[in-house]
Amino acid sequence: MTKQLKQALGPVMCDLRGLEMEADEREMLLHPKVGGVILFTRNYASPEQLAALTQSIHELRQPHLLIAVDHEGGRVQRFREGFTLLPACDVFAKHGAEAETLTEQTGWLMASELLAVGIDLSFAPVLDIGGDKSEVIGDRAFHTEPEQIVKLARAYVRGMKQAGMAAVGKHFPGHGSVVEDSHVAIPYDHRDYQDIQMLDLIPFERMIRNGLAGIMPAHVIYSRVDELPAGFSPIWLKQILRKQLEFQGTIFSDDLSMAGAEVIGSYPERAEAALQAGCDMVLACNNQAGAQQILDKATLPESIESQSRLIRMHGQFKQDLTELKTTRIWQQRSNAIARLLPQPELNLGVDDIV
Repeated sequence: MTKQLKQALGPVMCDLRGLEMEADEREMLLHPKVGGVILFTRNYASPEQLAALTQSIHELRQPHLLIAVDHEGGRVQRFREGFTLLPACDVFAKHGAEAETLTEQTGWLMASELLAVGIDLSFAPVLDIGGDKSEVIGDRAFHTEPEQIVKLARAYVRGMKQAGMAAVGKHFPGHGSVVEDSHVAIPYDHRDYQDIQMLDLIPFERMIRNGLAGIMPAHVIYSRVDELPAGFSPIWLKQILRKQLEFQGTIFSDDLSMAGAEVIGSYPERAEAALQAGCDMVLACNNQAGAQQILDKATLPESIESQSRLIRMHGQFKQDLTELKTTRIWQQRSNAIARLLPQPELNLGVDDIV
């Protein structure tokens, strides 16, 4: 084992090109502005390879860099072969009295398997309003009704917590009520704040009261509240989320490479704006040149409060995946969730869905 570098977690989360950490990427991850790594399907070949990759990342620094992934289930599950196939979140409500139990078991199963290969957190669950309006959200949401979303999200987060993983609700204050996909467009929501508050904000407000550890804001412009996308808006993050809703957890930006972030400017300008607005960590995914520009040119604030919040997002690593799969609880819950997927799903995960 190499000697670990002791330094604070920086506010930037970046990504890797392939199955192993290359020399230039190792240098990037040692940069003091870096605090985390997000993994995608391109970084996965097998559970054994993934565990070796995460170990190599953890060994770089102390405290270790946060390792994250989007592993919701359904369309957005980065690792499939060797992992339990997870249903899309809109499946649970269809199971009546079993819905909350199955949701909790899925949250536990997702978190346990990721922790067992050295991943700290999944950016989950989605707290957006479901339905047909937003195609990019769609079946990723638990329900179309806020109260049902809250009930199922509580169960999912409870399962994650039992496994040892903190939850990150997304996409604040709600992406489900706009048509445009912020990965490829700049979405606008022209509703009054009161209308958003009475629908989309309800799951976030209730989950904050329930102790939600992390939140990811949307790259959506809510034009009657602010001209800036929520993830770059001090109004949304400092005034509404921190002060009004009294959220004390960690705020992760959505991917700065998405079209919904382009309105802010260059990559360094996007990172600076998101952190100044109230984010604790910014994600620079699928564009290493852009991430390097942030590290080289951006003036990023240092915050003891952000550092403390980021440290609390580290996962609790208890056993490896082979050991996990021998346990009765894993076998029972894996079998229970398999009933929700009568036929194997196609690999529809897209690396730029966050």
